[in-house]
Amino acid sequence: MFRYFEQLSARITAPSTHESSRSGKAWHCRCGQSLFFRNSQCLACSAFLGYQPERSRLSSLTPGFAPGTWQLDAEPEARLFRRCANLDTPAACNWLLAVDAPGAQCIACSLNRTIPDLSIPDNLERWRKVEIAKRRLVAQLVSLGLQVIPKSVDESCGLAFDFVGVDLEGRAPITGHANGLITLDIKEADDAHRERVRLQMHEPYRTLLGHFRHEVGHYYWDRLIAKGPWLEPFRGVFGDERASYAEALARHYQEGAPTGWQQSHVSAYATMHPWEDWAETWAHYLHMMDAVDTALGFGMSAREMDFDYQPFPLGTLYDSQHPGGVAFLAFVNAWIELAGMLNELSRSMGQPDFYPFVLPSAVIAKLHFIHLVIQQEGGRVDEVVQAQ
Repeated sequence: MFRYFEQLSARITAPSTHESSRSGKAWHCRCGQSLFFRNSQCLACSAFLGYQPERSRLSSLTPGFAPGTWQLDAEPEARLFRRCANLDTPAACNWLLAVDAPGAQCIACSLNRTIPDLSIPDNLERWRKVEIAKRRLVAQLVSLGLQVIPKSVDESCGLAFDFVGVDLEGRAPITGHANGLITLDIKEADDAHRERVRLQMHEPYRTLLGHFRHEVGHYYWDRLIAKGPWLEPFRGVFGDERASYAEALARHYQEGAPTGWQQSHVSAYATMHPWEDWAETWAHYLHMMDAVDTALGFGMSAREMDFDYQPFPLGTLYDSQHPGGVAFLAFVNAWIELAGMLNELSRSMGQPDFYPFVLPSAVIAKLHFIHLVIQQEGGRVDEVVQAQ
């Protein structure tokens, strides 16, 4: 039965040929033109395009027998679809939903509780950027087999987004997560503003997609860890989350990260509280998984490069006896080689490092813990989807 990580692992260890590396991230129009995740129309033949999240596929479309319905050229036997109602808005959504699905919006757009005030001219472009990042996040969550349930469907366990600016009293919103609601200050979509905040916060990295991956980590902690069998193991790896968050926050901004934090955490912010350590490490897991998948999809590999990197041994993992440990280490080592190559490419263009982080052994164990949670808890959803 298809499983995302099993397929990725097979491609990592496959012979180093271009064709063996191809994946669902490399799509083609019916005319043969290469297609990319954001595309809604082919630049070569003008065919309409749509992304089908359950199949992780971008395809050119053929009109169906009923007005407003479409068939995937890549899978003509598949059921009919509709294009998301946000296609012709500044969000420019290219996703599809089943013809008999409720509502007019795709799964990604249905997560929106509040969109920016579009009477403000700058917010049109800001919303477009935000939605591009959010769709990338949601596509990955679906591919990993994680449940994506809108709050409009399940208020207590669902996920929602507020994209907002200053309120009537001039107060800026605080980007964060609370009970399944992720709030984002829409000004984070302004590159200059985001870079200014990054420098003020002494962060090596700050992006819209990074925000989303971090905050959704908090959401899945609530869904997959809290009050479940993973809670005590979590405390053994990340620490006791029952420690006062308010006190930890105040201490972090007064004193900064403790000396030597680089040996145990993926970022300085991760040292603040076990919840933030989980969310930061979760975000990096998603970064790594998506980047390796995309690189392999376009035939990129650093396997033949002469990097002087010592591969991590099995004893580094959270569970060194787990039968999937070798495959996970192959993924981690492939990522480290790829990041080294991409960092050098960035430097050759005078740009900051593509991945300005170092992964110590303790972080590898945390990444493996998150991997096992997703494989055990999220993978069940993947099995259900593929069985349908």
